[in-house]
Order: sequence, then structure tokens, then C-alpha cells
Amino acid sequence: MKILVASSYHHAWNSVRPEAEMLIQMVKQGHQVTVATQGDADYVARFRDHGVKVIDCYPTKKICPKTIRTLHHELKTGSYDICYGFNSKTIPNAAFACIGTQAKMITYRGTTGGLYRHDPTAYLTHLHPKVQGVICVSNAVRDDVRQHVLCNPDNVVTIYKGHQLAWYNVDPTTRASFNLTDNDIIAVCAAHVRPSKGISVLIEATHHIKNPDFQLLLIGSGFEPYFDEIKQSPMAERIHIIGHRQDVPSIMAMADFQVQPSISGEGLPRTIIEAMANGTTSVVTTTGGSPELVDDGKTGYVVPVGDAAAFAEAMNKLINDKNKIQQFSLAAKEKLDHEFNATETVRNHIAYFNRILQQK
Repeated sequence: MKILVASSYHHAWNSVRPEAEMLIQMVKQGHQVTVATQGDADYVARFRDHGVKVIDCYPTKKICPKTIRTLHHELKTGSYDICYGFNSKTIPNAAFACIGTQAKMITYRGTTGGLYRHDPTAYLTHLHPKVQGVICVSNAVRDDVRQHVLCNPDNVVTIYKGHQLAWYNVDPTTRASFNLTDNDIIAVCAAHVRPSKGISVLIEATHHIKNPDFQLLLIGSGFEPYFDEIKQSPMAERIHIIGHRQDVPSIMAMADFQVQPSISGEGLPRTIIEAMANGTTSVVTTTGGSPELVDDGKTGYVVPVGDAAAFAEAMNKLINDKNKIQQFSLAAKEKLDHEFNATETVRNHIAYFNRILQQK
């Protein structure tokens, strides 16, 4: 099978690795894979070392004539079977490049919401007439996309990105670096903050936390609008805003559990995956793909969206029971290894591509 992938690899290594390593595994299984991406991306050397052909081609805008010509020439002369676009810039250009070729156009969707038939720009991406299937990051995204696509809804599927525990094997950040001790119960909330992240729900939940040893670390940017709410919390002095960090997986490994109070818009949150890989349990909400990662009462807790009291109750169950933290954390790590592994991802992609190729 010949596959042309159009994607960006100008992102943090851990964020692109599941996708990139999937392509390398496809080559190892005998498929021919070409990646059209930025020529200076860090992953280019690894791609080439493992037999992935790389074209230095990335669009400067949603409709980039130079990119369309380059991709069309490659698809036409290379007789590709599949063209796989991953983001809002590469999908439109790849879809137009597919016109007049035998390649089947497949897109990737990682978020819920924002895809509507009344939006003209949607017809440049997942609603483009050349699109014959959409691979979604989670069932929540799949169910959302199926309501809007023009292609066969059965061709909109969930294929989880695959992970290997070794990718996330990091040493924990020391508690002393935050002036904390082994006696403290530490929860982490890592987010690029926007209204959908539900930070107000989390802060309201802290009003129901009574254990004086509980500490909450807020990692990321955008917490400024919530400073007044934080000051009103009875545990304000134990809420630590530490800003943007490069070592989030290490901090996750140090923490007792991580929290994600999102109220909308989650696909399959990477912060939960990083926590699972490092054996850290989670408290999450029912929005998006979070419940697909967390088994309520087994690997963590899943609570209703926007319910601060329920969120606090779940946190208190962990804060007051270290044995439960250990039990859930181990189960979370095992779940990631068994249900979201890289081998399964490659197998599911190839099976899906074969099914698409059999359709007229």
C-alpha cells in the first residue's frame, strides 16, 4: 500500500511521536509511506533513517497553489492509494491535490465541535467532496463528526493513537523544588487555559477540600482571569500557579493525581495520557474523550460536567486514601499499555485503509 501523509511535525517531540512512530511501523510492515511536512522538522531525520520518504512541502495557507501542485504531482506519478491529511492547513491542499488521481482522501479529526454544514470553510476540510473517510481521535469526536459529514458516516471511525510506556519514562520532579514534602497530597492541573477548561469549577471544588495536606499545582498559561477566585478559596495559600513548564510529564510523575475539570471541547486529552503513562491517576469530567481514557472507580474518577461538589467529592476520595491512589494509578498505566498501544493503532489503520480501497 502506498500512503502519502500531509502533516506538521513542528511540535514537541512527545506530541507528534504517536503519529510519527505509527508511520515508521507501517514502513516496517512493508508499506510505502511518504510524508509531506516542514523540511526542518526534528522528526525528518528519523523518518528518513527508517525508510519514510520525506518531501519538504508544507502549505503557507489553507489554499496554497504551490503545495497543491507538489502534492498532486507526487500522488499522480507515484500512484498512491491513500492521501491522509492531519490538520486544517494540510487537509484542504491535500484534498484538492487528490483531484484527478486514484488516491482516496482521508482526514484526521482531533476535537469535538466547530464542524458545521452552514460553515463554508468546513467544505475545505472534512466536508470537502474528495474526502472519503475521517479518522477520529475518540468516540466522542466520531459521534460529533458523523452528524455533519457528506461522506458515508460509516467511514467516520475512531482509531486511538498508539503509545509506548517507554516514551514517557521520566524521572519525577522533586517535591522539594516546589517546597513540598512527602507528607503532602499533590494534584496537578495542566492546561492552556480557555473557558472550556472549567477552571472555575476546579476552584469552586477547592472550597470543599478539608485535608490541610492537600496542595494544588496549576501549570500552563492563562490562569490570570481566575486570580480573584483563587484568592477566595479557603486553601488559597496551597494553590500554586507555576506557569508554563517544559517538564509536565515529570511533574505528573511526582503528583499523586491529576485533575481535568473541562466543561467542553476535549478530544482525547494528552495530559491524561501522559499521567497514565507515568502511573498517575486522574479526576476528569464526562466531556469529550476523557471517559474513554478513565474507567470510573477503577483507574480514576469521572464526574458530571460543571459539578464542583461532585468534583470535590472525587478528589477527597483520593486525598484521603493513598492506597486508592496507588491502586488506580497502577490500573491507569496498565490500561494505557493494553488498550492504547502502538501496535493496535497501526493494525487498525491498515485495516481501515483496505476497507476504504475496496469501496467504489
